Amino acid sequence: MTDEDWMALALDEARKGVGRTGPNPPVGAVLVKDGKFLGGGWHRRAGQPHAEVEAMTMAEALHGKGCLAGATAYVTLEPCSTTGKTPACTDGLVRAGVSRVVYGCADPNPAHAGAAEAILKKSGIEVRAEVLEKACMEILRPFAKVQRTGLPWVIWKCAMSLDGRITRPEGEGQWLSGAESRADVQRLRAEVDAILTSGETVRRDHPALTIRVPELLEGRNQPWRVVLTDRPESMPGDAPLFTDTWKDRTLIRSGSYEETLRELARERGVLSVMIEAGGNLSAAMFAAGLVDEVVIYYAPILCGGGTLPALAGESFPQTTDLHEMTWERFGADQRLRALVAK
Repeated sequence: MTDEDWMALALDEARKGVGRTGPNPPVGAVLVKDGKFLGGGWHRRAGQPHAEVEAMTMAEALHGKGCLAGATAYVTLEPCSTTGKTPACTDGLVRAGVSRVVYGCADPNPAHAGAAEAILKKSGIEVRAEVLEKACMEILRPFAKVQRTGLPWVIWKCAMSLDGRITRPEGEGQWLSGAESRADVQRLRAEVDAILTSGETVRRDHPALTIRVPELLEGRNQPWRVVLTDRPESMPGDAPLFTDTWKDRTLIRSGSYEETLRELARERGVLSVMIEAGGNLSAAMFAAGLVDEVVIYYAPILCGGGTLPALAGESFPQTTDLHEMTWERFGADQRLRALVAK
């Protein structure tokens, strides 16, 4: 197997941590010696061992102490070189006796970028960087954005008819998308640290905005549920967000959307946020330039006038271009996932 093949396995490990590690990045690692897999691991939660340590622990449990001498470590992110809640991974790799470290992308934190390579090379360890860099950075985009701007990565999620409506005509029921799409939304919620909605949506729909699949919730908290409203006194006290088991995960915020996002990153360790709201808040978030990615479920129906649009109001910019688009079918629906051109 090539370096790229082994890094692909490390990426599989890293994906297990998406939505679970904030404020830390999701990272995966694999250890190999003489072409044989020794161990793998992923960072499970802030304050817990990093991916490299998880992989080394597995390798030594399977093959005994000393098995890592001369091994190669494949890590999706440049190993950390400073001590925080956990020891520096560069020190652990040196102590273990690995002879080579291959990593996917440099640390997005400019204070740390490139530091690991110098430390490892000084200890006689061969280093190769930028292996499957683009794929590794895709997983790290939320972490990188927080490091660069102080703002979390923002996803706009919407289910709509082919004519851009998010509600059916009165009396037809609430669902536009099918069961397969709604199941995918559960997986999408498990990717993020917080869900943003509007006071209007809470008053109208009484949403729960929770992960309801036990397997997806294992080892993590429910996402923060953040209600953006200028009329907090109008919130219905019987809404699930204020009465269910996770009511302490609900926040009400007024004022600047950008400052709310900065607070979530700064005070709550939030890396990624998903908008699940009506057309007015959605359009305002686009107009403020705060949306990074869209996930749209297109249902094969037309709802016509008198129903609510996905993007409403006069604040929406004239044109918003999308790129890196992918399409996937869920039952009768088509899902578009794409990045917002900045």
